[in-house]
Amino acid sequence: MEKIFNNTQVAFSLKSDTELERAYFLFKLIDNQPLVRIGTAVTNFAIKAHLPVEGLIRATVFDHFCGGISEDDCLPVVDKMFAKGVSSVLDYSVEGKEDEVHFDDAMQMTLKIIDFAKEKKAIPFAVFKPTGFGRLDLYEKIGAKIPLTVTEQAEWDRVVARFDQVCKVAYEKDVALLIDSEESWMQDAADDIVEAMMRKYNKEKPIVFNTLQMYRWDRLDYLKKLHEQAKTEGFYIGMKLVRGAYMEKEIERAVEKGYSSPICASKEDTDENYDAAVHYMIENIDKMSIFAGTHNELSSYKLMEFMQERGIAKNDHRIWFGQLYGMSDNISYNLAAHGYNVAKYLPFGPVRDVMPYLIRRAEENTSVAGQTSRELTLIKTERDRRKNSK
Repeated sequence: MEKIFNNTQVAFSLKSDTELERAYFLFKLIDNQPLVRIGTAVTNFAIKAHLPVEGLIRATVFDHFCGGISEDDCLPVVDKMFAKGVSSVLDYSVEGKEDEVHFDDAMQMTLKIIDFAKEKKAIPFAVFKPTGFGRLDLYEKIGAKIPLTVTEQAEWDRVVARFDQVCKVAYEKDVALLIDSEESWMQDAADDIVEAMMRKYNKEKPIVFNTLQMYRWDRLDYLKKLHEQAKTEGFYIGMKLVRGAYMEKEIERAVEKGYSSPICASKEDTDENYDAAVHYMIENIDKMSIFAGTHNELSSYKLMEFMQERGIAKNDHRIWFGQLYGMSDNISYNLAAHGYNVAKYLPFGPVRDVMPYLIRRAEENTSVAGQTSRELTLIKTERDRRKNSK
């Protein structure tokens, strides 16, 4: 397989020299764990104290990792990326809100994004998080099979209704819908709803996509079991595959509560699990559609090889590669330049409301071995290339 991810001219073709310098500065900060901890604490304090820091945040970390403060604000970024063959997944990244008003607002925003996607080829997917539609504690209680009170049951019925309304509109408008995964202790309840939505709306093709976090050792077995159900009951499977974003929290909770960790024993085991799930889906692509969400170059090459071995076209509509905006541009833009389907998750929302997402993103980068140093190496290579070409 030709190695394509070192071409920094393609990777950073949309970045001005100033934007490239900003990216270098940001990843240098993220590469320093003590600085990330201090910066997180200071930022949280500044926001809670209502200090005027939004302008600074917007001009630095926000604009690097987010598309804008609203869906309309994102459109220039969407159009610019699509000119290079990279699509967008508009991701309303307001986290930590736990009341019915915000749940309804999140549903309405998802419906609006589905409308956007219907009208704009550059936006092939809509997306939402389960806890955007209902309380984490409620998912946890359902998953643990703890009886609900009458009030809680009514609340849960509203959660399910939000899922159904969004999936129904996605089906009617023929827009694929990604549903993110979250902590393992709430995921069983979310999986049950998403499976019900697949049975209902994936009769003709994959519209509703669940997400599997492959740092969980049980997820490949879950996929295989779901596949057997799909064959028996006659529905298609849409699945986003990721490694996972809550590892430290998962391990700490397992130790604290005294149960076996749901996380693979090693990074190597996680990589093998991820690649095995990708391979399984490619082997059964006639009844599945895959959104491979990964910043791992080796896994991306393996998926390319699996496609080549099976004679699957690079632009087959059932197979998408996905990365986060502001990261792994060397993967996204080089894949697109070679004709593969690629989409960037493009977070958006009011600056203050999106800060929990941005802080989590910075913390994740410091915990993923090699990710930030790889970004820095690529940016430095492109800086040197530009200087030498002048």
